[in-house]
Amino acid sequence: MISKALLEEVLACAMSTGADFAEIFAENTRTNSVYMIDGKVDSITDHTVSGVGIRALLGVRCVSASTIDLTREGLLRCAAQVADVISDKPTVLDVHLTERRFGDIHPIKLVPDTAKKQTKIDLLKAGYFAAKNYHEDISQVTANLLDVDHNILIANSDGLLTEDRQIRTRMAVSAIASKNGENQSGSDAPGRRMGLELFDMISPESIGTEAARSAMVNLNAGYCPAGKMTVAIENGFGGVIFHEACGHSLEATSVAKGMSQMAGKLGQKIANEKVTAIDDGTIANAWGSFNIDDEGNPSQKKILIENGILKSYMIDKLNGRRMGMEANGSSRRQSYEYDPTSRMSNTYIAAGNDRNEDIISSIEYGLYAKKMGGGSVNPVTGAFNFAVSEGYLIRNGKICEPVRGASLIGTGSEILQNIDMVGTDMATGQGMCGSASGSIPTDVGQPLIRVSEITVGGR
Repeated sequence: MISKALLEEVLACAMSTGADFAEIFAENTRTNSVYMIDGKVDSITDHTVSGVGIRALLGVRCVSASTIDLTREGLLRCAAQVADVISDKPTVLDVHLTERRFGDIHPIKLVPDTAKKQTKIDLLKAGYFAAKNYHEDISQVTANLLDVDHNILIANSDGLLTEDRQIRTRMAVSAIASKNGENQSGSDAPGRRMGLELFDMISPESIGTEAARSAMVNLNAGYCPAGKMTVAIENGFGGVIFHEACGHSLEATSVAKGMSQMAGKLGQKIANEKVTAIDDGTIANAWGSFNIDDEGNPSQKKILIENGILKSYMIDKLNGRRMGMEANGSSRRQSYEYDPTSRMSNTYIAAGNDRNEDIISSIEYGLYAKKMGGGSVNPVTGAFNFAVSEGYLIRNGKICEPVRGASLIGTGSEILQNIDMVGTDMATGQGMCGSASGSIPTDVGQPLIRVSEITVGGR
């Protein structure tokens, strides 16, 4: 994107007043989207983001600026603005960059941005009509096919020069089921760091069918009773509970400032011994994976919790300085307009040894949370509230009638201690995670787990 010589000149300019570190993040991202509603294609959009973020550090002081002017003059102007603020001690530096290549563990077969529009439309229609024709009570369906081609270049004053290309594809189908003046919804939205070969693994028809099936279950469900219960949370997107209630509390973004329930607890037992939790950006073609993070560090597999013991945090460069710890491939940002900070990638509770049938049969009365929805969490206290988008009552060790309107209420520290059975069938679900550095793709995951006691909100 930018010549090596110009990158070196811009870095020297950013450090010319005394900064001890400078970084350039250049981006060119093309996003394509096809959207369907009411049986027809409603919109086709193409969007390109291109620009540069420049950041300088002095100890734990950080100053950054961004620009879409990629000329020499524009980049030097942006670097000078950063230098003017970071310090006032004139310094002459000679920055030398050495290109590093970390390899690509995410092979792409069919680059979506080069495919015919009709190919994408046909895929989307297959998902849309699978949902629409599922049942006569399906009253409305929306469907979206998204592909992103994210190209980044990172250069810094430590001499690093590296690049990565990140291609992601995702289909989302939402269905509404209606009867007697009542509406209930269901959705499915798988995605991978892949091209259109995603649909050789997951058919569009299966996505639409799953969305409609879930909507129909909720349409015919009664309301969930409230109270403290034993709850079984299904695999895949059920992992959003750990992601939100515990994962954010393990990011240096909050740990370094003491704004986390997990601060200062390395080496301590914070969970049931059956819980091992991992953040792994190295999983081939996973939605939240990357070859390098947004500071140019290679992705890593990090054991966050091992048999209940807190082993590590997710750390970026700036917060690593605050904590006296090294960055570990956890720095991410939505775009060049955001400063990078520590974020999750593919975060999951690892598979255990309990059989699914034993988990369900162990519950005399409780809730089976088959699919989780959205929620909110306070990373300082770990207090959370999550909706159950598809749930069933458990009676005498058997999954019984569907219920709706359920929510799970508690704290991260509490739920970690109360996970007392962990199944063998780990799976992941895809989402977009919002935090200080914007919205980024992340995987959440777990096997079927049992929480011995948690507050269930209902009616």
